[in-house]
Amino acid sequence: MAEDPQKRPSQAPISPVKNFFAGGFGGVCLVFVGHPLDTIKVRLQTQPKPLPGQSLIYSGTFDCFKKTLVQETQRGFLGCMATVRPSAAARLCSRSWAHWGSQAVQLPPGIRGLYKGMAAPIVGVTPMFAVCFFGFGLGKKLQQRTPDDVLTYPQLFAAGMLSGVFTTAIMAPGERIKCLLQIQAASGETKYGGPLDCAKQLYREAGIRGVYKGTVLTLMRDVPASGMYFMTYEWLKNILTPQGQSVSDLSVPRILFAGGMAGIFNWAVGIPPDVLKSRFQTAPPGKYPNGFRDVLRELVREEGVMSLYKGFTAVMIRAFPANAACFLGFEVAMKFLNWLAPSL
Repeated sequence: MAEDPQKRPSQAPISPVKNFFAGGFGGVCLVFVGHPLDTIKVRLQTQPKPLPGQSLIYSGTFDCFKKTLVQETQRGFLGCMATVRPSAAARLCSRSWAHWGSQAVQLPPGIRGLYKGMAAPIVGVTPMFAVCFFGFGLGKKLQQRTPDDVLTYPQLFAAGMLSGVFTTAIMAPGERIKCLLQIQAASGETKYGGPLDCAKQLYREAGIRGVYKGTVLTLMRDVPASGMYFMTYEWLKNILTPQGQSVSDLSVPRILFAGGMAGIFNWAVGIPPDVLKSRFQTAPPGKYPNGFRDVLRELVREEGVMSLYKGFTAVMIRAFPANAACFLGFEVAMKFLNWLAPSL
């Protein structure tokens, strides 16, 4: 049975600075675990409506996963064949495939395809999650009258929403670049040479507005979803902490469970605006002159209300392990920082 939070042993003082550094490390853990299924999610959300008599490119999450592996494997071998002499091509490609496991940084082409576009979120995710956890820590601290005050769940939700506001400035351009690179890999056309080239071309074509396209939808997704995210994590930590013990002593499996479920609740709130955001950010210029309202009308009119939950399976499969890794990384980093600088 859950213990009243007010009767728990006194909590450690909230340090937004420690939250900043620990959140950055947690974000890196999240991207590394969750990016492959994020690639699947974006390809499902942005696939075009089929013409009459044609079927969808991807029938579902597992079909998209399988086709991505096959497509990227074939592309990798064709690229290999095109860059060496015919006499050496078969030997080189066979060797690179057969012995990929012995190379510390080399992955088979199909697996690499699932990590397309990861450079953008990796570069953006460390400061983004650092700012996200900093915003949550600051939001909690601003609501405390004394360092020993235990916040209510609505207060934790409000602190989480503040973190969503903080992260949008970093999140919006990173998401824009990531989505464009992911659908480029699916289409087989090569317009952008990488995240930096994508950012340069977007700025050249439409200025800073082109880079930040989809910012309002990113806010609509992240503000309520972040509130749910952090509130759920704190709620589950309280429930899972044995009576008389501190939440800071929670075991690794319980941290993983609380973090994973926080990710599930986060995306249960965030999927509809995320679908609109992905569609809007990857659309050709001028297609949706009235912004997300045009995207919403088109999706509901042509594909029904359930189209707002495209990629649901991929999101939920990704949400648990990715966010479990994020919060575990955060908690490990916080313990290290508390040991290294207890007074910070």
